[in-house]
Amino acid sequence: MSDKTNEIKDNILEVRHLKKYFPIKGGFFGGVTGNVKAVDDVSFSIPRGTTMGLVGESGCGKSTTGRTILRLIEKTEGDIIFNGKDISTFDKKQLRELRTKMQIIFQDPYSSLSPRLPIGEIIGEAVREHGLVPKEQFDDYITEVMKECGLQEYHKDRYPHEFSGGQRQRICIARALAVKPEFVVCDEPVSALDVSIQAQIINLLKELQEKNNLTYLFISHDLSVVEHISDAVGVMYLGNLVETGETEDIFANPLHPYTKALFSAIPMPDPDIKKERVLLEGDIPSPANPPKGCKFHTRCPHCMGICKEQDPKAKDMGNGHVVRCHLYDDK
Repeated sequence: MSDKTNEIKDNILEVRHLKKYFPIKGGFFGGVTGNVKAVDDVSFSIPRGTTMGLVGESGCGKSTTGRTILRLIEKTEGDIIFNGKDISTFDKKQLRELRTKMQIIFQDPYSSLSPRLPIGEIIGEAVREHGLVPKEQFDDYITEVMKECGLQEYHKDRYPHEFSGGQRQRICIARALAVKPEFVVCDEPVSALDVSIQAQIINLLKELQEKNNLTYLFISHDLSVVEHISDAVGVMYLGNLVETGETEDIFANPLHPYTKALFSAIPMPDPDIKKERVLLEGDIPSPANPPKGCKFHTRCPHCMGICKEQDPKAKDMGNGHVVRCHLYDDK
């Protein structure tokens, strides 16, 4: 375990057997004919003050997992334990109080900001709504939050279209942190930005985490970014977590064939280093009709007979490094 994880033993978030199915309607009477299994039996926990990276191809269920945890969309099954309480049973009043504790930073910083409101109002809207600071301290508080996120006081009266992409994402971060959350879902927060700006935003998130003891669920398809910011990593494929563990362990010794394929696609900064590329054949199956057994078997170069029949069980390979693959059944 990393030193950071050892320092804090309690888990701020525990997700148990989470499922989110979207009904498919059709037929003459418009009834439910099937389900899109976007998140299909996902379990993990995040220690307080740490970052868990969630990676995988587009459409694997990463963002749906994050939004279901925040109850922006409602789960189909499973438990979401936040600070020791099952928030999936919360009523509207309890959910309103919870909103200040859990926040989200969206992928597209422009479409997630209202074009009709100045920046000061966007950042302070939730602060005013929840009455987090006295009226006479409101302006000073918003100024302080903006400066923490690399924005200036004179930006308050400007509108989103007057800012660059990196500045807009700083505004989104300021809006999320203004309500003093404990847990933040970062839904691909740097994927829409230039590489040079990505580093600035990642460093800002790390600084704010250390200063405010924040916990992140960092959703991304960029593995080099995840390696830089995360304490632990979960690899997702077609609604399932196929491998989880500490970042150092997973990057040093990826076990699942899908994880190996993802990591082989990471570009190397040294052109003299040649890396064997693992190319996956075929397309991702539809989450509305996933294959029987291991969902990855249709693309796996190591597919065996058992893979087509039985769903692999989660196996701990030591130090919390868990993999779901029949290759490790006898180990």
